[in-house]
Amino acid sequence: MGFEKAIIIDGRDHLLGRLASAIAKTILSGQRVVVVRCEQLNISGGFYRNKLKYLDFLRKRCNVNPKRGPFHFRAPSRILWRTVRGMVPHKTKRGEEALNRLKAFEGIPAPYDKMKRMVVPAALRVVRLKPRRKFTVLGKLSGEVGWKYGEIISTLEEKRKAKAKAFYENKRRIQKCRREAEADKADQLQSVNATLAALGH
Repeated sequence: MGFEKAIIIDGRDHLLGRLASAIAKTILSGQRVVVVRCEQLNISGGFYRNKLKYLDFLRKRCNVNPKRGPFHFRAPSRILWRTVRGMVPHKTKRGEEALNRLKAFEGIPAPYDKMKRMVVPAALRVVRLKPRRKFTVLGKLSGEVGWKYGEIISTLEEKRKAKAKAFYENKRRIQKCRREAEADKADQLQSVNATLAALGH
């Protein structure tokens, strides 16, 4: 089985648990995985219900010394990481190595903003949830339980999208100019193209 350098997954509109299980199987097989836009992951169920569940989780701590754990991550990327950890034998060397192959980010930082991103169809909300079912956006939930960087991430994402739009428009303009130039010189290029075709190009 051949591996890619890293599979970059766009977390937007994926269900947290289903995506985590797909990632766990992939990293255990030896493939590196990078997940971006973790703040736009979804959890099935209404917002209030999920918030109550998370607040209940926050109450679980070591009575003697809370510094011993359990540790309650607030950032969406760390929540995803912890979910994947629960699906991996992380106390063995194999599981530890597998977890080291996973990276998760809020937003799309460089250099991943210029790389091809993919989705996991089996984990998409539109595929797995019925249309009228309630769902919760992980970034909103994180903001309610102590994550402070939601606004910063949204600002950086707006800048990235504006930059990407400008790049795409420039690319289309160059392609249009090329097509027009080829159409203008089609008569002159006919003999050259015939020669190249004869040579197998």
